[in-house]
Amino acid sequence: MDPNSQEISGISSKLQLYSFWQSSCSWRVRFALNLKGLPYEYKAIDLSKGQQFSPEFEKLNPLHFVPVLVDGDLVVSDSYAILLYLEEKYPKNALLPVDPQRKAVNLQAASIISSSMQPLHMLSVLEYIEEKVGPEERLSWAQHYIGKGFGALEKLLKDFAGRYATGDEVYMSKFPTLSRIYEAYKVLPEYQASLPERQPDAILQ
Repeated sequence: MDPNSQEISGISSKLQLYSFWQSSCSWRVRFALNLKGLPYEYKAIDLSKGQQFSPEFEKLNPLHFVPVLVDGDLVVSDSYAILLYLEEKYPKNALLPVDPQRKAVNLQAASIISSSMQPLHMLSVLEYIEEKVGPEERLSWAQHYIGKGFGALEKLLKDFAGRYATGDEVYMSKFPTLSRIYEAYKVLPEYQASLPERQPDAILQ
């Protein structure tokens, strides 16, 4: 086995997750895989060393982003697409509720994170802003869009939140940064196992 990979759960599996321990996009997929009880092989891609630009990884994702999920002959990139794929292919331990209204809220909340927040404060975007207009603008840009996104999430989820984001079950709209639900999530074994510092490629100071 590749020294940068590790079998998760100790069970042979065709699922492979290309991940970087500090990637929040990869984190949400690890959490989902754990919630569904799906064993997978962890394939580390060190973004700090530019491994995402290797010819081998470019074949998996020409955008050079993690995560990437490989399921047999199928390759799926982008965390949102991966979560939807896992829900369709492996319906046990559902990530989405059956109720249409709660399902719509889950999808909307997940979309706010993946479309309206995450892309706007990615490292490559922030580095470009710093290069063009300076480090102060980099920080204010990130704070603006993160604050805007969390404000929208608070309004969206306020009428649905139970113990977790949209009720008493764990579904796709997993937002540990919202303090009112973080405490409920962080005690889950599946969440603990997905933590960045517990990944095989983690570098701890």
